[in-house]
Amino acid sequence: MDDTPNDDLDADAFATAIENFNRFYIRLPVLEKLSFTTLSVLDTLASSGGPMRLTDLTKTEQVSQPGLTQLVTRLERDGLVERRPDPSDGRAVLVHITEAGRRIGRSRHDDRMRHLTPLIARLTTEERQAIANALPAMTRLAELGRGLS
Repeated sequence: MDDTPNDDLDADAFATAIENFNRFYIRLPVLEKLSFTTLSVLDTLASSGGPMRLTDLTKTEQVSQPGLTQLVTRLERDGLVERRPDPSDGRAVLVHITEAGRRIGRSRHDDRMRHLTPLIARLTTEERQAIANALPAMTRLAELGRGLS
């Protein structure tokens, strides 16, 4: 498999566009005011398909073990995650997202949709179609990126 980028996509322009969109997107007003790291941990747990070990979370979140342990303690205190023994290794702990933790993700998504929908309506038909056409490739790129961690 060839890892050389094709000439039909300017990776630098793509990265710049994504960075500009991300700066806008993560700053959309939302009702749930939580730190980026908190939201990232909740999102990782919600999208991982199951509970995760603290050591695995430190890798995905790029946070030190002590920092992540403190964060998980706060999230547990707030009812957003639960720690349970790992049935396959009694020394390890699995972190599970609670329904309250999932609600935060859904609430933030709903808040962002309230802001994005009128902006999308202001795009031309061609601009909306270009974004729609890019969605499968963006989804695939995200899947490939998850394989790197």
